[in-house]
Amino acid sequence: MFIYLSKKIAIPNNTILKCVSWNKDQGFIACGGEDGLLKVLKLETYTDDAKLKGLAAPSNLSMNQTLEGHSGAVQVVTWNEQYQKLTTSDQNGLIIVWMLYKGSWYEEMINNRNKSVVRSMSWNADGLKICIVYEDGAVIVGSVDGNRIWGKELKGTQLAHVAWSPDSKILLFGMANGEIHIYDNQGNFIMKMTMSSLANITGALNIAGIHWYTGTEGYLEPDCPCLAVCFTNGHCQVMRHESDDSPVIIETGMWHVASIQWNHCGSVLAIGGSLRNSGAEKDVNVVQFYSPFGEHLRTLKVPGKQMTAVSWEGGGLRIGLAVDSYIYFANIRPDYKWGYCCNTVVYAYTRPDRLEYSVVFWDTKNNEKFVKYVKSLMSITTCGDYCILATKADDTHPQEDPEAEAGSALEFNEPSNQNTSKDQSKRRKYVLVLCNSIGTPQDSKYIDIDPLFVTMTKTHVITASKEAFYVWQYRVAKKLTALEINQVAKTRKEGRERVYHIDDSPSGTSDGTLNFAKAFTATRDPICCITASDRMLLVARESGILQRYSLPNISLLQKFSLTSRPYQLSLNCNSSRLAIIDITGVLTFLDVETRASAGDVEGGSTAGDPSKFERKDVWDMKWANDNPDLFSMMEKTRMYVFRNLDPEEPIQTSGFICHFEDLEIKSVLLDEIMRVPEVPNKDYLINFEIRSLRDSRALIEKVGIEDASQFIEDNPHPRLWRLLAEAALQKLDLKMAEQAFVRCRDYQGIEFVKRLSNLQSEAMKQAEVAAYFSRFEEAERMYLDMDRRDLAISLRIKLGDWFRVLQLLKTGSGDSDDALLEQAYNAIGDYFADRQKWLNAVQYYLQGRNQERLAECYYMLEDYDGLEKLANSLPENHKLLPDIGQMFVTVGMCEQAVSAFLKCNQPKAAVDACVHLNQWNKAVELAKNHSMKEIGPLLSKYASHLLEKNKTLEAVELYRKAHHFLDAAKLMFKIAEDEAKKRTRPLRVKKLYVLAALLVENFHTQIKSSQQSKTKGKKSEATSALAGLLEEDETSSDSRILDDAWRGAEAYHFFLLAQRQLYDGKVDAAMRTALHLRDYEDIIPAVEIYSLLAICSSANCAFGTCSRAFIKLESLETLTPDQRQLYEDLALEIFTKHSPRDTRQSQRDSLTDGPEGKLPTCIVTGRIISEYQFWMCSVCKHCALEQEVTQHSFCPLCHSPVG
Repeated sequence: MFIYLSKKIAIPNNTILKCVSWNKDQGFIACGGEDGLLKVLKLETYTDDAKLKGLAAPSNLSMNQTLEGHSGAVQVVTWNEQYQKLTTSDQNGLIIVWMLYKGSWYEEMINNRNKSVVRSMSWNADGLKICIVYEDGAVIVGSVDGNRIWGKELKGTQLAHVAWSPDSKILLFGMANGEIHIYDNQGNFIMKMTMSSLANITGALNIAGIHWYTGTEGYLEPDCPCLAVCFTNGHCQVMRHESDDSPVIIETGMWHVASIQWNHCGSVLAIGGSLRNSGAEKDVNVVQFYSPFGEHLRTLKVPGKQMTAVSWEGGGLRIGLAVDSYIYFANIRPDYKWGYCCNTVVYAYTRPDRLEYSVVFWDTKNNEKFVKYVKSLMSITTCGDYCILATKADDTHPQEDPEAEAGSALEFNEPSNQNTSKDQSKRRKYVLVLCNSIGTPQDSKYIDIDPLFVTMTKTHVITASKEAFYVWQYRVAKKLTALEINQVAKTRKEGRERVYHIDDSPSGTSDGTLNFAKAFTATRDPICCITASDRMLLVARESGILQRYSLPNISLLQKFSLTSRPYQLSLNCNSSRLAIIDITGVLTFLDVETRASAGDVEGGSTAGDPSKFERKDVWDMKWANDNPDLFSMMEKTRMYVFRNLDPEEPIQTSGFICHFEDLEIKSVLLDEIMRVPEVPNKDYLINFEIRSLRDSRALIEKVGIEDASQFIEDNPHPRLWRLLAEAALQKLDLKMAEQAFVRCRDYQGIEFVKRLSNLQSEAMKQAEVAAYFSRFEEAERMYLDMDRRDLAISLRIKLGDWFRVLQLLKTGSGDSDDALLEQAYNAIGDYFADRQKWLNAVQYYLQGRNQERLAECYYMLEDYDGLEKLANSLPENHKLLPDIGQMFVTVGMCEQAVSAFLKCNQPKAAVDACVHLNQWNKAVELAKNHSMKEIGPLLSKYASHLLEKNKTLEAVELYRKAHHFLDAAKLMFKIAEDEAKKRTRPLRVKKLYVLAALLVENFHTQIKSSQQSKTKGKKSEATSALAGLLEEDETSSDSRILDDAWRGAEAYHFFLLAQRQLYDGKVDAAMRTALHLRDYEDIIPAVEIYSLLAICSSANCAFGTCSRAFIKLESLETLTPDQRQLYEDLALEIFTKHSPRDTRQSQRDSLTDGPEGKLPTCIVTGRIISEYQFWMCSVCKHCALEQEVTQHSFCPLCHSPVG
């Protein structure tokens, strides 16, 4: 930060000022003084020139109004910025509220207690309440519209100051005896504030000021101190909140403090007063500037007898000081966190809604910005294409070992070193992050030392605390060649990072290990700034000692002694001369190395002698990147350019210098950017041409090329030669142009001139020159005028303007080149595809016959019909077919995918697609058709995977689709058996058995058809059927499943049928059906079969059958004794009433074993079929009586349609 006095306004009649207050929002300055003086002033800048924005613009008084109303000395003035009101009070206790009306200030309200004098007034943060304190202890809180909210008399106290907390919940009252009492916003006492800064001080003290920053512009870092209390004796404490027990203590050394105030963003505290000058008779007026953490930033000396008040401007770029009968204005050049790399301005700012810094990477070339959020940012340093962000480490995240990224490059034979490294990394408090120009982190390092000063070169980052400096040789990916990778691995640990104490004298050998322990040894002479070039590192100390080290091997080469404490160092492009700006803003130079041009100075001129050079009030400077004797510097609001220490006329600007190269200075108006940092404006980036460039241009334009050539000969610079070459080209002076291109070493330019000299036509030369200077429209017009449409087209092709190429091709007479036309269509298609306008792209790709991109567009548009048509239109084995097949696979279109893969002769890919999409039957079919053997193992692997996950039905479906019917049937039987054991509904179990049996039937059919296809009709049907049965016998290890496939289904069919008949009242039929169930004890539990039979037979009065059923039930081993007892009791109850005999003949017939036992059973009624003709199901081969089956549309057992 740099500060200098810029303006002085005298108050009429030498009236002594008592107070001053600057309105932060509207810019009004109110000042009160003796004899009722009250003035409102306004400084405004009137300029349309972009270069003269900000502090550089001339400022004049746009308002100078004297407000009449006070008779005594005005002691307190305070603004309500939200409601545009000014509140003032004089020594008689009169309070006046002023309002702005039509550009002037008028009285709005008046108040006078007539008892005491007002000592302080303060509006809260939202401007709705004012608190007024009187000397006699009276406190009044009022609203913005003049109503009294509450009042209170604090007995026995004299009040001197008042301040609101940012949230308006707390009031601080400063007493005349130096105490501060804390009250809530209703006037209830909470506690006394602890004043740590007065621990060893006795006696009564006066408070000079209390200021609590409201946080409207965000904070420097989370939990940043923001409440400042200062006493008239120069003791000051800065607290995080009203009850902070560890505040920042500031000893200003001033013997009287008059006033204090925070700047607009709480980053700088100004303390104004007087300093006792040991040698002089009178005191010196000074303003001391401090950071919230107590770090002293600057001291500003102000002329005059006594300073009474300080007040900041709203943007923090100026400060107003009331001294005697004058208002002095000082300009501030803040220490912005910013840098410039690779056409990108990097800057950081705080926002009230975020705890982090917003770091903006603003690409000035493309006007794009990238924002990164960084916690506790300390500084930004840039060089070349990269920047370094120095931050405090985040305590919430454990830090990783800084060597961990070295991987195998670490020496694994030194475990002790690694452990120490890990232990140290846990303590590391700061991080250096290497970023590229769009803010992408490339590398980072955790360090222990406080990075107060950071500099970087194209290979090294050097950061220093007060006692030590750390050197990191960084590498970025693109610079790493294959040859270097090994070296990196070797040097990564011992060579890339080193720490040196400032009092050490390194010799260049590898003694600077990464041991942060020595970095904390105190030193009597701390470091105050550093700079580095590719060859050397310079470290300055507070005593003025300057130490020069070599790079990359750090060895102390030399020490210089300076007369003052340096603040900023800068080396020129060949590291021969050092620019030093000291703490007071004086710029001097030091020749670090003996300069080759020393002989030039012998002519008695002292212009080039650095020892005689001195400039004051310098706050920024930049060496030219391409000339060691050329630099620019900022002195107050003027920019000077020096050549050989000889100045050119100054330019009015307040910008920060980014870049100085090719006789052009790039400057950025950071003050203007920081007003609205979210949207940087290109107007705030200004290019200045230095005098020799301006003069050369003027000579070329006004005098001619010959004279300009002579001038440039006398003042040579590649940029000037380039300027001359371009001017000569414009005039087609090819000889001069070639000479100039040679002088500025522009090989392409020389080649261009040679090509021009080979052209015969003057018009053609002019067209080429127009194209060279990017005047493409003009060049095209010239080509077309010469009837050289081909050249116009080739120019547009070079520029990539394919729309214009297409236009030219279509408008031309005669046949245009078809290949070129296709190229144009495809290029325009690419243009639309890049912007994801697929529909437009399709139209052009169709015309350009670009099938590859067309397929991509159809896919992106989800136009699968179009994609299918495209695949069908392609010839066989076309290279695009596999890609199209893959596209179909990704969207689940199996048939189309298979067709595409088969068309390009890739059956394996087709099978894989089917497998991927679960189309196993298709996969098996393809595998068989193309004699592929690997489908079987794949199928069983997938099936076992499904079974592991207990997805048995999915496995059945898989086998069924793959035509592995027997495997599917086995699984299905297992499911049916499991369900039967669970006593699930019988109908469900029957359905499962039917499904299993149908799968077995499918297996039989499959075997039969495969045998028939093998014999191809040579053998009889009987022979092939026999062969099929033999094959079944071979393949089947489980003949029971094949032979009795329908047994389970039959069992549950009859079980359900018997119960249905029983409920329908057909008891005889139910009993006959239940009797069939005796053959199925292996499928249905015997207890259920015989229970059903007992019920049916007892209902049918066939007690003989019923008795046999009970005998069977009582003999079952599966029953418990209790259950058996129940059956016995029930049997006793039945058979005591009824004789255990079958009475009717039909009942007895059913029990006889005759030849009819082998007869088929009707699946509709459960009766034995004795007729010669009966109906048989074509699927399950079960029979039914013809008259019974006519009532059914489907087979009662297998549910297939009745034929």
